[in-house]
Amino acid sequence: MQEYTETYTNPDNEQANSDSKQSNPDSKQAEKQRKLRDSVVRNFLDKEGRLTSIPAQLKKKLIILEHLAEKLEPERVYEEAEINAFIRLYHEDYATIRREFIVQGFMARENERYIRTPRTAARRWEELS
Repeated sequence: MQEYTETYTNPDNEQANSDSKQSNPDSKQAEKQRKLRDSVVRNFLDKEGRLTSIPAQLKKKLIILEHLAEKLEPERVYEEAEINAFIRLYHEDYATIRREFIVQGFMARENERYIRTPRTAARRWEELS
């Protein structure tokens, strides 16, 4: 349910209000994305923060992967056992989530060593329709 707030617009300031409304779509889009992200995280994680299931829909899966990857230290090299233990904190199917981290660009792997990639390297859920 949306909250209604009445505001007073000063007629002398009409041009400034018009200009600010034109730049507002970006903030509305960002707010919409934040609400979607929060909703997906809330729906797929239990009260203890564990993943209840791996989302089938790509956009939701990317949101969850991003949420989990953000908990890893950037640029730190992790051994495979460390990544498996980390993922097991959130879900038992560590192999699937580890593979998705790699496939979707949240992590890179070389010789059973893993590193969290910069956010720009990962597939962006915000770009999906």
